[in-house]
Amino acid sequence: MPIIGSILKKGIKLRETLEQDYTSPYDLQKKELSKLLISARNTMFGREYDFMSILEKFRSHGQHDFYEQFKANVPIHDYDSMNDNWWHKTRDGEPDISWPGKTKFFALSSGTSGASSKFIPVTKDMIRQIRKTGTRHIYTLGKYDLPDKFFQSGMLMLGGSTSLNFSGNFYYGDLSGITTGQLPLWIQGFSRPSPKIKKQKDWETKLEEIVENAHKWNIGMIAGVPAWVTILMERIIEKHGVKNIHEIWPNLHAYVHGGVAFEPYRKGFDKLLGHPIHFIETYLASEGFIAFQDSPDKKSMRLMLNGGIFHEFVPFNEKNFDDDGHIRPDAEALMFDQTEENKEYALLISTVSGAWRYMIGDTVKVVDKHNSEIIITGRTKHFLSLCGEHLSVDNMNKAVQLAANDLDIIVKEFTVAGLPDGSLFAHHWYVGVDGIVDQEILKEKIDTYLKDLNDDYAVERQHALKNIYLEVLPNEVFYGWMKSIGKEGGQTKFPRVLKKEKLESWLSYLKQEA
Repeated sequence: MPIIGSILKKGIKLRETLEQDYTSPYDLQKKELSKLLISARNTMFGREYDFMSILEKFRSHGQHDFYEQFKANVPIHDYDSMNDNWWHKTRDGEPDISWPGKTKFFALSSGTSGASSKFIPVTKDMIRQIRKTGTRHIYTLGKYDLPDKFFQSGMLMLGGSTSLNFSGNFYYGDLSGITTGQLPLWIQGFSRPSPKIKKQKDWETKLEEIVENAHKWNIGMIAGVPAWVTILMERIIEKHGVKNIHEIWPNLHAYVHGGVAFEPYRKGFDKLLGHPIHFIETYLASEGFIAFQDSPDKKSMRLMLNGGIFHEFVPFNEKNFDDDGHIRPDAEALMFDQTEENKEYALLISTVSGAWRYMIGDTVKVVDKHNSEIIITGRTKHFLSLCGEHLSVDNMNKAVQLAANDLDIIVKEFTVAGLPDGSLFAHHWYVGVDGIVDQEILKEKIDTYLKDLNDDYAVERQHALKNIYLEVLPNEVFYGWMKSIGKEGGQTKFPRVLKKEKLESWLSYLKQEA
């Protein structure tokens, strides 16, 4: 029996799911933090920040005394502070640094928010938690209207190479490559592509081999980044001379995506299908499996409150963040039960991989506190606020989607840069369209929708943000630049906002290609 049916047949352990269904978010997260602190109390990090004194507060009568002590003892960290002070020792092979034991694997982050890649520790405990959360996610497929044949089909996982790099002390690669390589043998036998293709490090070669073998597989579900999955399906359709992907995979009924907003890709995706399928969103970051969509009628994802991660929420406003998206030293942080619905927060996480009060870089909105549901709204550093316009990635995605619908075009990629314009400021858009479109009309439509979506933007367009520039480019230019900086394939995404070194690299690439 193929992978999906096998997982369901083996029986899902529902204890974690039932626990989250019938336990308050406060109790779940209090318990999760307690387990994390107990596990790491004797690590170098745990001794430095006196985890024992925090644990003492768990017996206090004050509802949040333990959390206040946690915040008082442990400072907020970003990648640089965790890496420079702690994780570099872990990579040197030292045990018990910020999590018990030695860490064998490190996920190579796609680095969309910074100039270089990041090495994120992936412990055995994290791999175990990702498996458990992934299994809980697959169990939710029972809520979807899916035919019996779907459960007899396999899953195509379009991710990084399972052939990891070795430093001498640890293995590193895409998180997808690490986790796929660590799947139980009974699952590996049913997932696609084959183990040989999964090990392929050259992304172009991997795509070619998948395309060549696609007709041999019975695929019911695909998981991967939208841009690369779209490219793969286009190539399969062309190679095998069919009208749509369902002529190759008739039982394809679900696509699992994450890491980037899907809406800009939906129109192009739909044109590759023979019939509608379910689009299911997940929030699987290099730091852990954070949330997933658990039913077909929702646009939100359920936050995993008992999955090896303690979550904190920092109101994403000027009080807590500067204009470059850097968190202020006195930033306010909240537990989930202290948040408010429909307000934007930056996410901090403490995990079973030894990340502590770690600024993951994403911003979210809590849309349903009772069911612990969130949506991702952007990145702390992927927004534009040159002069107070406070333009979020969520605003950008919606404006581009609406403009593309109006003009009946497909926009797969886009990015925006904020630039000085004389004594004032301007936004320069680069939009990927494989076809003909009037740049001026597209610019005007995106600008108009942004004014409707964001009052601050509308105000600044009358004052300091005088000009908007837009350039339409073939999508291959975007993917060519990603390849030029070593970010092709796997879990890599094109950054929606370009700043500093990445902007310089992009402009240099465009000049070379001109």
